[in-house]
Amino acid sequence: MLSKLRDPTEKTLALMLLAPAFLLLLLIVVYPIGKLVYNSLFDVDKTGLFLGLTNYVDVVQDPLFWNATKNTLLITLITVPGALIVGLGLAMLANLPFKRKWPVRLSLLLPWALPLSFAGLIFAWFFHTEYGVVNDVLSRLGLQTEPTSWLLKPNWAFAAICLTIIWKTSSFMALILLAGLQMIPKSLYEAAEVDGASRWQQFWEITIPMLMPSIIVALIFRTITALQTFDIPYTMTKGGPGEATETLAMLIHKYTIDYSSISFGSTLAVFMFVISMFVTGFYLRHIGKNAS
Repeated sequence: MLSKLRDPTEKTLALMLLAPAFLLLLLIVVYPIGKLVYNSLFDVDKTGLFLGLTNYVDVVQDPLFWNATKNTLLITLITVPGALIVGLGLAMLANLPFKRKWPVRLSLLLPWALPLSFAGLIFAWFFHTEYGVVNDVLSRLGLQTEPTSWLLKPNWAFAAICLTIIWKTSSFMALILLAGLQMIPKSLYEAAEVDGASRWQQFWEITIPMLMPSIIVALIFRTITALQTFDIPYTMTKGGPGEATETLAMLIHKYTIDYSSISFGSTLAVFMFVISMFVTGFYLRHIGKNAS
């Protein structure tokens, strides 16, 4: 045994080098997930008894769960494509041959670097009924005579949250797509111009196919974070009016922190984890397969 450690084979050396990363993965990924599942199957709040699938049945029968899931999926379906479109435009703008590129690229970093809660507070002030910038601009333009209570009406509050999330996350998409744009050889565009291809044809036939791996990566990261949306709706509306803007992450916070129900909150977290894994698998199997 000692001789193997002193003079390890290639396989043994590989295992020794991978062991720290494997142990770290067990510590920060496998153990928390296992603990989450354990908490959902046992009454860790009071008796510690085994509950089986009782919490899972209660979650499925809870209307708040379905409402929060609907809101979360709607936010994901609206903000992920929105951030992708805006981010692609920003990336292409930043990729133009400016003499000084750092101001443009710095403007991409600022929204991404801003904490989520700060972004929510800023836009909550923008959409404030009495002091908000949005109502002030609309009044000055003569588009409204009385201020609109943006964050007190369900549909407008939901739209304001989606707009805020798109503004906050489009810079992240732009940074990933900008890196992908810079990897595309310029010779492809030069050859397309010689063949008489228009800018629009170059965009669809060269830019999008060559950029697809970066788009897939951006979509996966953005979708996972969208399914876990918490900070912006919490700071803007606290899930209101009613539960019109409450997300699944906010519902988990409510049951776990406000109601001190760790078992039920863990069960909700398991559902969110399963949804995230399903969506990620869909990307990798379908969209990623088509991209390759």
